[in-house]
Amino acid sequence: METTTPVKKNSSIIPLVTMTLLFFMWGFITCMNDILIPHLKVQFNLNFQQSMLVQFAFFGAYFIGSLIYFLISYFNGDPVNKVGYKKGIIAGVLLSAVGCCLFYPAATLSIYGVFLAALFVLGLGFTILQITANAYVTLLGPEESASSRLNLTQAFNSFGTTIAPILGGHLIFTLFLEKNGTASADSTRIPYLIFAGILVVLALVISRVKLPSFSSEESSERGLGALKFPQLKMGIFGIFCYVGAEVGIGSLLIAFMEQPDVTNLTEVVSKNYLALYWGGAMIGRFLGAISLSELPQTKKFIYMVLAAAAVYLLVFSIVDLTFAQTSFFIVFIVLNIIAFIIGKSAPARTLVIFAAVNIVLLLVSIFSKGSMALYPILGIGLFNSIMFSNIYTLSISGLGKYVSQGSSLLVMAILGGALLPLVQGSIADSMGIQTSFILPALCYLYILIFGLYCAKRGHGAEGGAVRTNH
Repeated sequence: METTTPVKKNSSIIPLVTMTLLFFMWGFITCMNDILIPHLKVQFNLNFQQSMLVQFAFFGAYFIGSLIYFLISYFNGDPVNKVGYKKGIIAGVLLSAVGCCLFYPAATLSIYGVFLAALFVLGLGFTILQITANAYVTLLGPEESASSRLNLTQAFNSFGTTIAPILGGHLIFTLFLEKNGTASADSTRIPYLIFAGILVVLALVISRVKLPSFSSEESSERGLGALKFPQLKMGIFGIFCYVGAEVGIGSLLIAFMEQPDVTNLTEVVSKNYLALYWGGAMIGRFLGAISLSELPQTKKFIYMVLAAAAVYLLVFSIVDLTFAQTSFFIVFIVLNIIAFIIGKSAPARTLVIFAAVNIVLLLVSIFSKGSMALYPILGIGLFNSIMFSNIYTLSISGLGKYVSQGSSLLVMAILGGALLPLVQGSIADSMGIQTSFILPALCYLYILIFGLYCAKRGHGAEGGAVRTNH
């Protein structure tokens, strides 16, 4: 059980704003991988599978880092509980800054392996943030509004992933190509030094901000008692599939749009459509926050429409595309709102609906050409939006004293972002990019089955937030 003096609403505003800034940078730098993949693929003459080692190194660090954390917790107690959330968050931010700095020697030496090492260190820093920052946000206020706060910060995380393809692509693709007319690993040197500087400043800001401290009386549980809960065992693979599918799709989108049978777009143009994919997740998370609120159904619908319109206009103002080029996205936003209404704020039911929609969208993309192949796959971001939080909460529902252990196992499952894109890259090399999207379709099928299981067993079958029995 978490023990702390109750955080007053006003006293939690500054910490929440600080965490929101952190989540923004976290999302921005993570999404830069989707820009790095096609860039390094050309620079080092890689095939698709080799280029996916970018995600393997980055998300593989999540597994290694969380495994190390789990072992330390098992033998010596929870490290974050000993040093505090604030110091844990600062440590994660500074380690991430070190990872960004390593891009300088990687670019100078122009060695692919050094880039992968830099990404691994960066991933380790984000692993610490994954363990500390998410939990910290849930503690900044009443338990009943924890899901709303987490959805809000994750929405700004998605804002970072939305502008990363535009700003990051401009820094790496446009500026360098305008100057030199050719690709080079050297173009990553300055952008990542800038990211490192921003992270260091952010760490200093966090160190100066007065953050409420929390400690836990919950003792570390010996053995793997959490695995006696079937929803957790299924949820671990659910997180594995979700992260693998989302990362795999995003990683291959630019290469997909370069295909003659699709849109034959250049990297400079396609990065704008990539922003729509990640922008959809931001829209969906804002809608999810409203859907989980205590508002009457009529007001929910009105606020969801207004929020969707506002965020769509924000995304439209960011991307270098005309209204005619983005108007198709409005159809998917409307479909997303309808899916939320049908889901009735029930985590399991909503998860099933969103997974089913993504399967259909992927199948249409696989068996179509031109715009009909591109548009559906861009809409998937909208329906990815609430999947991580829903799978996470459904998995730890009812775990009681095993919640912390279950959470660390779920973080390890982010390994899916390392392994599945590698497999998808191999399929793309041998059978083509469009065919490779069969793999994420199978991932969403498993997520659908997981949602049906939880709905049948009563885990998150009703509306409202899932309680975790802290």
